[in-house]
Amino acid sequence: MPSQARVVWDTEFTRYDFGPMHPMAPIRLDLTARLCEALGVLDAPGVEVVGAEVASDEVLETVHNADYVAAVRAASVDPGSADPAYGLGTEDDPAFLGMHDASARVVTGTLESCQAVWTGEAEHAVNFCGGLHHAMPGAASGFCVYNDAAVGIRWLLANGAKRVAYVDLDVHHGDGVERIFWDDPRVLTISVHESGRALFPGTGWPTDIGGPDAEGDAVNVSLPPGLPDAGWLRAIHATVPALVRSFKPDVLVTQHGCDTHVEDPLAHFAVSVDAQRAAAEAMHRLAHDVCGGRWVALGGGGYEVVDVVPRTWTHLTAIAAHVPVKTSADVPQDWRDHVEQVTGRPGPRRMGDLTTEDGPLWWRSWEMGYDPASEIDRAIMATRSAVFPLHGLDVHFD
Repeated sequence: MPSQARVVWDTEFTRYDFGPMHPMAPIRLDLTARLCEALGVLDAPGVEVVGAEVASDEVLETVHNADYVAAVRAASVDPGSADPAYGLGTEDDPAFLGMHDASARVVTGTLESCQAVWTGEAEHAVNFCGGLHHAMPGAASGFCVYNDAAVGIRWLLANGAKRVAYVDLDVHHGDGVERIFWDDPRVLTISVHESGRALFPGTGWPTDIGGPDAEGDAVNVSLPPGLPDAGWLRAIHATVPALVRSFKPDVLVTQHGCDTHVEDPLAHFAVSVDAQRAAAEAMHRLAHDVCGGRWVALGGGGYEVVDVVPRTWTHLTAIAAHVPVKTSADVPQDWRDHVEQVTGRPGPRRMGDLTTEDGPLWWRSWEMGYDPASEIDRAIMATRSAVFPLHGLDVHFD
């Protein structure tokens, strides 16, 4: 029998570690796995938990240049030799011992997730250790050494998938995946992110729509700082479902960086865990509606490593396992005790941020009309105007 959900996890993934002062602390992965375990998600029927080996150079070179892979290998043995020309040894991507193996293991996790979903071994797959979407073919960028999402998508295309949709919900533009498939009409990349005027990597404009052979297949929803739940969910629902349905992909790959959260220290949105959970639910439904359930869900950014990342990615994993956790559920006390022991912080009490006093999570659908006085709506309309006609969609009504 196929697995309901294949979940990638092993403590080896915590070796992806840029050092104690770096915001991408590996404890976020460990705490996520522990919270999944504490809530029984990993023990749910049909859930398979798997580790991953180090990807071969042959696999990495389906996306990355051979000289870059060699440079990563060299810096992994001697971090002091890291070459900034390859984005290595920088403040964002400092070299560390074992960097190649740690990064290549993440790639295998996503690659094998794609393989399992495509071959029918699993309906859904989750690699919350992955989603390293900034890595370029010849350089590290934005805390990302190898681009696991791109390697997985390339394997799908080489093994029978006619079309793949990639939806990136990280607060930062998914520039690496977009760049790699910029002129490939078989891949639809959609990135919903904070404007590059305010945030790294400074790219991802509505008019960036793909190369000459793939116009309209790169989609960028560039949103203003300070965006709350209602605006973020409105932007997602006003763009992603219609485009994915029109594209008719065989597989849906999604990236769930949770740095959209109001408490994230590196960005400027004001989104809650509740909204992030709602977005994951929407991607899950879309995979069932369009792709026969073939869904690969990845992690990504997220730098509030105690209060946000573990809850958001536990929700993601639980949704894929078809055992969703309510936002009103209590966080298990044994997990909170562990968090306090290792971090000196108590950790959140509930699986969501909103309370009954906040009212239900609500957003205004696009069908309710376009408001030109709204900065959010103008941003959404810029994207719809740029790409919807290229997919045969109406900018106002689809």
